Amino acid sequence: METSSNLSNAGCQVTVVPEEACQAVIGRKQAFEAVEAVFASMASGSARNFPVVREAIGHAEALYGFKSGFDRAGMVLGVKSGGYWPGNTRRGLTNHQSTVVLFDPDTGRLAALVGGNYLTAVRTAAASAVSIAHLARKDARVLGMVGAGHQSTFQLRAALEQRNFDQVVGWNRNPENLARLAAVCEEQGIPFEAVSLPDLAARSDVIVTITSAFEPLLMSEWVKPGTHIACMGTDTKGKQEVDPMLYSRAEIFTDEVAQATSIGESQHAAATGILAPERIIAIGDVINGKHPGRRSEQDITLFDGTGVGLQDLAVASMAEKLARAEGLVERFVL
Repeated sequence: METSSNLSNAGCQVTVVPEEACQAVIGRKQAFEAVEAVFASMASGSARNFPVVREAIGHAEALYGFKSGFDRAGMVLGVKSGGYWPGNTRRGLTNHQSTVVLFDPDTGRLAALVGGNYLTAVRTAAASAVSIAHLARKDARVLGMVGAGHQSTFQLRAALEQRNFDQVVGWNRNPENLARLAAVCEEQGIPFEAVSLPDLAARSDVIVTITSAFEPLLMSEWVKPGTHIACMGTDTKGKQEVDPMLYSRAEIFTDEVAQATSIGESQHAAATGILAPERIIAIGDVINGKHPGRRSEQDITLFDGTGVGLQDLAVASMAEKLARAEGLVERFVL
């Protein structure tokens, strides 16, 4: 495959970065760095997400939408188009399907098409990992995983790199799916135990929720002081994973405040008046040193990871550059 010159000088040539190329060049380290950097840019005002469109299409029980934005610091402009097709598992496909489209910010011309399925998984895991890195107690030892779907193994691997965990406990509505988490733990040499939700909350120092639930699974009274919770499953109006009353006990952080209260986990606490929007802190402010993050060992910290378009653009732009340097891209003239 041939490489290309700078995107801004590519004329009408469009770069195509296949899924396989994304997997070859973007690992957890690269995704973490890209997501952390774009969260910092968002908080400093040099990057902005545009309003999200996400709708049920009335066919195949699918959710479809667009996430877009512009990062002036990284000079990245684009849109991720795709959604969630719950029946894809029966077809041997990933339920989440998406493509990232990058444009030349100087001219507006199409610059690249980047496979978005793997990148969506790895950037979502990177967001929770960033929250753990900046907000969890340094002495956190037990990791709780709520959910054992396709995304859960990405979340687990990324989380394990942030603290010296010595045990993982997990819960899933269909217990047989916990085998995929157990397999990762066996590979990493960390004990894994399937437990009830109250037991998981009582034992965990860090909890990652990654489900497609539309009702609270994690109740406030179960969560012990000092816990960090990364809520990663709620990205659509109506979805819900935790008890809104937990918001009255926790310090709240998010990727983007407006999105958290509209389609994120925070939508429910905000709608009932438990959560005032001004209480929500952008994780980028913690990264940039403008907010201390966790103030005490007893704080409960909650990160509402809604999944912003700039995350997708950041990892897609990095994938395009790295894949182009490795000669892993294809080209066509539009």
